[in-house]
Amino acid sequence: MKIAVIGTGYVGLVTGAVFSDWGHTVVCCDIVKEKIDLLNKGIMPIYEEGLKELVDRNVKEKRLIFTTDVPSSIKEGEIVFIAVGTPSNQSGSADLSAVWAVAKTIGENLNNEKIIVTKSTVPVGTNERVYEIVKENAPKDAKFSCVSNPEFLREGTSIYDANNTDRVVLGSNNKEALEKVASLYAHLNAPIVKCDFRSAELIKYASNAFLATKISFINEIARICHSAMADVKVVSEGMGLDKRVGRAFLNAGLGYGGSCFPKDVEALYRTSSDHEYDFRLLRGVMDVNERQKYFYMEQILKHYRGNLSGKTFACLGLAFKNNTGDTRKSVAIEIIKMLRGEGAKIRVYDPAAMENAKKILGNDVIYYAKSSKDALENSDALCILTEWKEFSEVDPALIASLIKDKVVFDGRNLLDPETVRGAGLAYFGIGRR
Repeated sequence: MKIAVIGTGYVGLVTGAVFSDWGHTVVCCDIVKEKIDLLNKGIMPIYEEGLKELVDRNVKEKRLIFTTDVPSSIKEGEIVFIAVGTPSNQSGSADLSAVWAVAKTIGENLNNEKIIVTKSTVPVGTNERVYEIVKENAPKDAKFSCVSNPEFLREGTSIYDANNTDRVVLGSNNKEALEKVASLYAHLNAPIVKCDFRSAELIKYASNAFLATKISFINEIARICHSAMADVKVVSEGMGLDKRVGRAFLNAGLGYGGSCFPKDVEALYRTSSDHEYDFRLLRGVMDVNERQKYFYMEQILKHYRGNLSGKTFACLGLAFKNNTGDTRKSVAIEIIKMLRGEGAKIRVYDPAAMENAKKILGNDVIYYAKSSKDALENSDALCILTEWKEFSEVDPALIASLIKDKVVFDGRNLLDPETVRGAGLAYFGIGRR
């Protein structure tokens, strides 16, 4: 099948690469020439394990092409995927300007019957408007249909997720279009939810909001553990063994971040308001998440009696989560800014997010280390801010030999408190004993 994917951001690039690996001919297009030039040189604009190998293989097999020629890509494709960004605007709702622009371009370039699939995360009612915009700009006799197909990819494991999905969600008022898009995923043997536009759109937001709720819930439990001298890791384990609860997303820490959860939770809350409903639970989820970083900072300030001036912190982690270089809405970045605001000096290290962090934090004041050990050297204390596996494997004895004040602030609960204390270090986690 000939597929056009408009947008080569995280979702578009991974989607296009995976579809080509499934044997389809895919053209990934974008209006940002610099991005396409990089891709044509084999340079990935994002960090994602296995992505470069996947792209290189399918480019070599001539199943995957990158171009800035959006009109030609639309004309040649049987199915056209919209995979552009939908960031939050100042009101908290999704900015759909890129989606509307693509829908207009598709309409202007319809030359035969096509299926237009929205892969971007969009609020309720978006696909209906996409259909209207395409129709307004298309030739009078043009035949097309629209399908909502929200993505459920996790950064860091997106290629695995695409090939081992829990479910495929498809929404449309056209049964023939639903079946054709469903055929793309048939080999996965995963459940396919076929429904209307609005239900499909809401499934995506509801799923992310529920996962964010689990994170905020366990962070509240961690606060109770902190005061009651219990251990949130043990509590999480005990809760997760209940099949009705499950262990996933019950890791207490600094709160959720990234390009999805914050904007999707906020967009769903805005949707509820637009429909005259006050989603109070979601308000609480956002409030808990916002407060969590201050709880972490309170522990640091309390330990240093409110004065961080002149202190140097080794900060391990810049990305919003492990296995990605994405620093969008990264709590680690926010913590570093707060430490700097208190007069602290910073030495940072992250396996994948250094360059993206420099764009936010700049090159002044902060020392960008070459390794975890390099960050620890000449530091007074350690802050663990992202849950990279390699940070959990740092030897506490090494930490104790390098940092002057012998204190660890483990914002991701990666280290074992007893082992750390056994090395002569003070340990502060999130709800740990």
